[in-house]
Amino acid sequence: MTMPRRRPGRPRRDDQRPTRDLVLAAATALFAERGFDAVGLRDVAAAAGVDVATVAHHTGTKAQLYDACFARVFAAEREVLEAAGERARAALATGPADALRALHDLVDVFVDFLEDRPETTALWLRRWLEPHRHADLDQRYAAPLYALVEELLAAAAAGGALVEPAPHVTVRSLVWAVHGHVVALAAQQGSGARERREFRGFVHRFLDGLYPPATP
Repeated sequence: MTMPRRRPGRPRRDDQRPTRDLVLAAATALFAERGFDAVGLRDVAAAAGVDVATVAHHTGTKAQLYDACFARVFAAEREVLEAAGERARAALATGPADALRALHDLVDVFVDFLEDRPETTALWLRRWLEPHRHADLDQRYAAPLYALVEELLAAAAAGGALVEPAPHVTVRSLVWAVHGHVVALAAQQGSGARERREFRGFVHRFLDGLYPPATP
């Protein structure tokens, strides 16, 4: 029996997820693994189980698709960090000890996010290997998250909860430490449960060293 030909743009597989999500998830994984130049729209189509016309329809050119991958991970990260940031800001008014605990929680949220989505780290590391290309992505999809935490630290310092003369350096250092932790986890065999516990302990000690309890 002759099967009807599939029309261009129609997904090859039945999936409850929207087609655009399938395409972006596949593209994110490929860009994270290979980098921008080594991935074509046909590669993405094959990985997503759709045809090239579908990829182009939902995301446009390869450059637009690349941008959309960063926008996707940024939106997910911003959602969790904004919620944690609001909780931390609310804790600033209740004293230095609560403020520090809230910072612990904020960093834990960030670590949890990247541990659960290691492709986010891999995607950014691929981009940073070519610092002079796609630099606008940093301004749109990294700088706002840095600023969110920097403003929180500045508010805590202004309220007397801690002393922080260079929040941008602190935030950048923590971000790179967490990315390095995620890379180390990916290289391990097994669950890496011990590494996860030890890293959280390190981050908490780091914060406690930076922001010791205020002297009465």
